Amino acid sequence: MAKTPIYRAYGDARAAQNRLRRLQTATLASEGRIERGGRALANFASNDYLGLSQHPALVEAACSYTKRYGAGVAASRLVTGENPEFAALEARLAAAKNQPAALVMAAGYQTNLTALAALADPEIAGRPVTVLADRLAHHSLLQGALLSGARLMRFQHNDCDHLESLLRARAAKGDYCVIVTESVFGMDGDLADLARIGGLARQYEALLYVDEAHATGVFGARGFGVCENYADVVDVAMGTFGKALGGFGSYLACDDDIRAFLIQRCGGLVYSTGLPPAVLGAIDAAMTLVPRMAKERAALLARATKLRENLRAQGWDCGASASQIIPVIVGGEAETLALGAELERRGLLVAAIRPPTVPQGSSRLRISLSAAHRPEDIEALVAVLAEFAPKFAGAGA
Repeated sequence: MAKTPIYRAYGDARAAQNRLRRLQTATLASEGRIERGGRALANFASNDYLGLSQHPALVEAACSYTKRYGAGVAASRLVTGENPEFAALEARLAAAKNQPAALVMAAGYQTNLTALAALADPEIAGRPVTVLADRLAHHSLLQGALLSGARLMRFQHNDCDHLESLLRARAAKGDYCVIVTESVFGMDGDLADLARIGGLARQYEALLYVDEAHATGVFGARGFGVCENYADVVDVAMGTFGKALGGFGSYLACDDDIRAFLIQRCGGLVYSTGLPPAVLGAIDAAMTLVPRMAKERAALLARATKLRENLRAQGWDCGASASQIIPVIVGGEAETLALGAELERRGLLVAAIRPPTVPQGSSRLRISLSAAHRPEDIEALVAVLAEFAPKFAGAGA
């Protein structure tokens, strides 16, 4: 009983800073909409970039796999043997990412955490290891680096000159370096310069680990991410099935040696129950659909370009976004929450993102576009933001 006030005090402090997180019940609907609090809202908060979470083909495949294989797999893939669909799926993923091999795992957070902990372990490298992570890399990547026992250093966001200076310094000390970045950054919507970063990785004999969570499904000629075109310099590409691919789970695309090593050492695979058949079925259906959705991808990115132009013309700061993720940077937590609440009152759900997820003073509304959105919902979003731009645009400046 005496311990409870400690944790309550933490929550109280978060609430006072306008940073308290709350869970809410909701149900996804078609056409980029969501049922929440007894209301139907246009959903600009999810990562369902292609609208596949509600696609009949995924639902039917999930049901079919469940009938064929049951509700679960009952153990780690290593303990009792794996569902035969894993091998086929991993072969498809390897081909899609232009890599020799792939490994399917559970949630993306768990995969980043445990894969990086293994890959950057100084005990394995036999010498000091430094993880060089982009300043805005996802929390799971930073935690994985810390868990590895390696030195963690962060280079300025998308600053390849800073990365090179750190690589030069650490290599001179004899460190093995692991470079960590996202290809499409989840909170800012901008893209990493993988050509330059990959060149630096090769020059300094570093391992390059790229998180493709927000690129999978949207970028690449076949829709399998930015790393489709950089397989020669990217050593490990992580992606997820729970965003644009509409289901759940994650994968690592890599060479055969890294895959074999991770089967020995990656706790997220070794000690975690394998994905259930229903999830594998949904993934299989999405993998079939995504390469055929070039028109949807192009239309989605064109919508994003037009929306950014409209918002910037209103005076909003959208950062360096070049993807389906568009931040509307307000600045202060209270102002961001107030604007988000007003949008929801108007039938538009947009996530209000605050520190520590984003840097201090950069709280923002994170607009997440989907190919499923109705044009009239996007028009309504533009209209409401135009109304409030004079009050909120640049409020944190």
